Amino acid sequence: MNDTLAPRPPAADERYVLNPMYLFRWEPTQDAHVLLYPEGIVKLNQTAGDIIACCDGCRTVADMVSALQQRYPDDDERVAAGVYKFLEVFRAKGWIRRQA
Repeated sequence: MNDTLAPRPPAADERYVLNPMYLFRWEPTQDAHVLLYPEGIVKLNQTAGDIIACCDGCRTVADMVSALQQRYPDDDERVAAGVYKFLEVFRAKGWIRRQA
Protein backbone atom coordinates (compact mmCIF):
# COMPACT_ATOMS: atom_id res chain seq x y z
CA MET A 1 0.00 0.00 0.00
CA ASN A 2 1.22 3.53 -0.75
CA ASP A 3 2.60 5.40 2.29
CA THR A 4 0.67 8.55 1.42
CA LEU A 5 -2.65 6.69 1.15
CA ALA A 6 -2.32 4.86 4.44
CA PRO A 7 -0.36 6.97 6.90
CA ARG A 8 1.00 4.96 9.78
CA PRO A 9 3.95 5.24 12.09
CA PRO A 10 7.21 3.78 10.81
CA ALA A 11 8.06 0.32 12.11
CA ALA A 12 11.23 -0.15 14.16
CA ASP A 13 12.67 -2.61 11.62
CA GLU A 14 12.08 -0.45 8.54
CA ARG A 15 14.92 1.25 6.70
CA TYR A 16 14.59 4.56 4.88
CA VAL A 17 16.48 6.28 2.08
CA LEU A 18 16.35 9.76 0.66
CA ASN A 19 14.03 10.14 -2.32
CA PRO A 20 16.42 10.38 -5.32
CA MET A 21 14.81 13.63 -6.49
CA TYR A 22 16.31 15.35 -3.42
CA LEU A 23 19.91 16.16 -2.65
CA PHE A 24 20.85 16.37 1.04
CA ARG A 25 23.86 18.50 1.91
CA TRP A 26 25.35 21.12 4.18
CA GLU A 27 24.84 24.59 2.76
CA PRO A 28 27.29 27.10 4.27
CA THR A 29 25.28 30.11 3.09
CA GLN A 30 22.25 28.78 5.00
CA ASP A 31 24.38 27.58 7.93
CA ALA A 32 22.25 24.45 7.86
CA HIS A 33 21.60 21.15 6.15
CA VAL A 34 19.24 21.48 3.22
CA LEU A 35 17.30 19.36 0.80
CA LEU A 36 17.67 20.59 -2.76
CA TYR A 37 15.15 19.65 -5.41
CA PRO A 38 14.33 20.94 -8.90
CA GLU A 39 11.77 23.49 -7.67
CA GLY A 40 13.64 24.80 -4.67
CA ILE A 41 15.30 24.24 -1.34
CA VAL A 42 14.19 23.11 2.11
CA LYS A 43 16.28 24.40 5.02
CA LEU A 44 16.38 21.81 7.81
CA ASN A 45 16.82 22.42 11.50
CA GLN A 46 19.57 20.52 13.33
CA THR A 47 17.32 17.65 14.42
CA ALA A 48 15.80 17.17 10.98
CA GLY A 49 19.27 17.17 9.42
CA ASP A 50 20.49 14.58 11.93
CA ILE A 51 17.55 12.30 11.19
CA ILE A 52 17.78 12.65 7.39
CA ALA A 53 21.51 11.86 7.64
CA CYS A 54 20.54 8.53 9.24
CA CYS A 55 18.27 7.61 6.31
CA ASP A 56 20.99 5.67 4.53
CA GLY A 57 19.08 2.47 3.78
CA CYS A 58 21.33 0.51 6.15
CA ARG A 59 20.08 1.66 9.55
CA THR A 60 16.72 0.56 10.86
CA VAL A 61 14.45 3.04 12.57
CA ALA A 62 15.48 1.42 15.88
CA ASP A 63 19.16 2.02 14.96
CA MET A 64 18.38 5.67 14.19
CA VAL A 65 16.61 6.10 17.52
CA SER A 66 19.55 4.56 19.38
CA ALA A 67 22.11 6.74 17.59
CA LEU A 68 20.13 9.91 18.21
CA GLN A 69 19.51 9.01 21.85
CA GLN A 70 23.28 8.86 22.26
CA ARG A 71 23.65 12.23 20.55
CA TYR A 72 20.81 13.80 22.58
CA PRO A 73 20.90 11.90 25.90
CA ASP A 74 18.56 14.16 27.91
CA ASP A 75 15.29 12.29 27.36
CA ASP A 76 15.26 8.92 25.56
CA GLU A 77 11.47 8.76 25.23
CA ARG A 78 11.25 12.26 23.79
CA VAL A 79 14.03 11.52 21.29
CA ALA A 80 12.37 8.27 20.20
CA ALA A 81 8.98 9.96 19.77
CA GLY A 82 10.62 12.78 17.82
CA VAL A 83 12.41 10.43 15.44
CA TYR A 84 9.20 8.53 14.69
CA LYS A 85 7.24 11.77 14.17
CA PHE A 86 9.91 13.31 11.93
CA LEU A 87 10.08 10.14 9.81
CA GLU A 88 6.31 10.12 9.47
CA VAL A 89 6.34 13.76 8.31
CA PHE A 90 9.34 13.26 5.99
CA ARG A 91 7.64 10.26 4.39
CA ALA A 92 4.36 12.18 3.94
CA LYS A 93 6.27 15.02 2.25
CA GLY A 94 7.96 12.54 -0.06
CA TRP A 95 11.49 13.34 1.13
CA ILE A 96 12.22 9.75 2.13
CA ARG A 97 10.94 6.34 1.20
CA ARG A 98 11.20 2.85 2.61
CA GLN A 99 14.16 0.84 1.47
CA ALA A 100 12.97 -2.25 -0.38
